[in-house]
Amino acid sequence: MIYVFGHKNPDTDSVTSAIALSNLKNKLDCKSIPYILGKENKETKYVLEYFNVDSPKPLENIKTQIKDLNYDRVEGISSNHSILYAYKLMEEKRIRTLPIIDKNNKLIGIITMKDIAMGLIKGDFYHLKASLENIAKDLGGKVLVANNNEVEGKINIISYYGDTLKKEEILSKNSIVIVGDRYDIIDYALECGIELLIITGGKKLPDKYIDKAKRKNVNLILVKTDTYTTSKLISQCNYLSSIMIDSDIVKFNQNEYLDDIKEELINNKHSNYPIVTDKNEFLGFISRRHILNPNRKKVILVDHNEYSQSADGLDEAEILEIVDHHKIGDISTSMPITFRNMPLGSTCTIVFQMYKEYNIPIDRKMAGVLMSGIISDTLLLKSPTTTYFDKHAVNELNSILKMDVDNFAMEMFRAGTSLEGQSISEIFYKDFKEFRIHGNKVGVGQVFTLDIKDVLSRKEEFLEFINNIHKDKDNFVTLLLITDILKKGSYILFRSNNKGVIAKAFDVQPLQGIFVRDMVSRKKQVIPKLTEAINIIG
Repeated sequence: MIYVFGHKNPDTDSVTSAIALSNLKNKLDCKSIPYILGKENKETKYVLEYFNVDSPKPLENIKTQIKDLNYDRVEGISSNHSILYAYKLMEEKRIRTLPIIDKNNKLIGIITMKDIAMGLIKGDFYHLKASLENIAKDLGGKVLVANNNEVEGKINIISYYGDTLKKEEILSKNSIVIVGDRYDIIDYALECGIELLIITGGKKLPDKYIDKAKRKNVNLILVKTDTYTTSKLISQCNYLSSIMIDSDIVKFNQNEYLDDIKEELINNKHSNYPIVTDKNEFLGFISRRHILNPNRKKVILVDHNEYSQSADGLDEAEILEIVDHHKIGDISTSMPITFRNMPLGSTCTIVFQMYKEYNIPIDRKMAGVLMSGIISDTLLLKSPTTTYFDKHAVNELNSILKMDVDNFAMEMFRAGTSLEGQSISEIFYKDFKEFRIHGNKVGVGQVFTLDIKDVLSRKEEFLEFINNIHKDKDNFVTLLLITDILKKGSYILFRSNNKGVIAKAFDVQPLQGIFVRDMVSRKKQVIPKLTEAINIIG
């Protein structure tokens, strides 16, 4: 599975390009899912609802989780299986640990070869609780009389004379007797109404004893092995529940991060650890060897190519592809990848071109999200970043949609630029990005709105917030662009370690709230101008 996502503080182009590119990959039989880093903004929500497109799944980070590893898939068994069955299965599968599960595949215990070995040394050799079916199968015998499926009692290997048995009253209702073809003992045991009688040696038993077993409600099994072999194996016919570990099990949830469990995995004495779901459903086992060369999540990045703008844990992921229209950032890879970076107004324009190149038809939903992304990032094709290819893409996409583009764009902008009920922090971080310019940290937020007065009326609150961000992030410049779509310019609020940088970059007096005409693109205007100014003055 491939994760496709845009940058943090996602805008419409970031989200819609992820959706459209993921759709394209799936059409090309490359399974992928679009994700979003953060909450979708009002404009994006309007677009997705308008075209009836599902919102991408939220993605907190891209760190390696247990579920990403090639852990051992082991089939669990019921606790009602016998110890001997478990041993033989482990030998056959060449495994050292078995999961014990209930009927819903939930983990209830584990058993290891060591547990079985210790049971043979320190176990209770005189008590048996098992099913007739298990006993007969494990001993290679045949059930002659079955009065109940489960038996439980004290094991007696008879070596006494019949008179001694009677005198000492050794047998009782819960006795499990192992004996050869000693008919006097067999008859007496049946008379006592014991729990189970196991006849060894494999010789045919006279019918009268079988009939008596039925009358006395005694379970009866005939085995081919001799008494010694049978007595040696009988305790291993016990249910697994008698020796399995069912408390203080060290187990991990499939969603846990590898970094969080490494230390415990390395330092703990166990060799295998169960992996479970949130509902405690068993999935498999993990060991130290699985973390030496872990699988990494496979990702495709859109609308960004810098670590600071991407998902946390990106360094743990495998980047397959980048599709972007911004300057080349600091992301590096250990292997060659497809890196499509074009100086266009929108990432969606690039994705549109990819559909054309692969000759994949664009349906109405994808046409809608692609066109919306282009309109959003180019301010209805009026931004200086707009190219011929963006205009061509909008025309082609609208030939599918047949919409009034101007009317749709204004409704989209109106929905997206409403700041009603939003806090200073929400507005500032609506579309905030960090950059490094000549070794200096620069943070630039941008908000598009038709309600300029609302923002400027809270100028002092914004300035206090910007000052705090500037200090906390140790920035050289912290800037908020309040872009007026209709006036095609931006009001600026800022904090700079050198005010001359602001004056030089925007050719204005460095006054808070001053309007900078024709300044609407952070990528093509603000960052290049700041870069030049810092290079000269900073």
